[in-house]
Amino acid sequence: MTKTKNKTVMICICAVFAALIAVGAFIRIPIPYINVTLQVFFVALAGMLLGGKYGALSVCVYILLGLIGIPIFTEGGGFFYVLKPTFGYLIGFAVGAYFMGKIANNVSNPSFKRLFIADTVGILIMYAIGVVYFYIASNLWVGGGGISVGACLLYCFVLLFPKDFVVSIIAIFLAKRLIPVLRKYKGE
Repeated sequence: MTKTKNKTVMICICAVFAALIAVGAFIRIPIPYINVTLQVFFVALAGMLLGGKYGALSVCVYILLGLIGIPIFTEGGGFFYVLKPTFGYLIGFAVGAYFMGKIANNVSNPSFKRLFIADTVGILIMYAIGVVYFYIASNLWVGGGGISVGACLLYCFVLLFPKDFVVSIIAIFLAKRLIPVLRKYKGE
């Protein structure tokens, strides 16, 4: 496959993953302060399958579409979504997908262990950015008296991380099977 055609294929797959992340936003379980969605599953797959650059690009396309007003975030869309305490998780998705992809695709056929490490690092980055942003937003510009560090960690990490970690393990198994197929399709 030529380099131009390969790039075109990767951009098309990025668009598919942006759509999947959007769909994942609507598969949700409401919990106080935050919604649990399947976005992490699709972000993890995007990072591990597409690599750092294209995985992050797919998340950035999703974020951009939401910020221009298309209601594809868990609670709508529009530029002012950046003021929501949960917006930090979206930033974390892009950064996490980048690092997942970089770590996972550093070798041609990543092992389960490498994918597990990539996934764990990516999810911890997502949560680190998301929790810090949530805490800052809740205490600086969202009314209602803010949130304590302990409550923020409880609601934004302790209660959510196990679910996202289990779902991302499923993404690892899927990625392990799909990476060789994608590489073969791309002619690598």
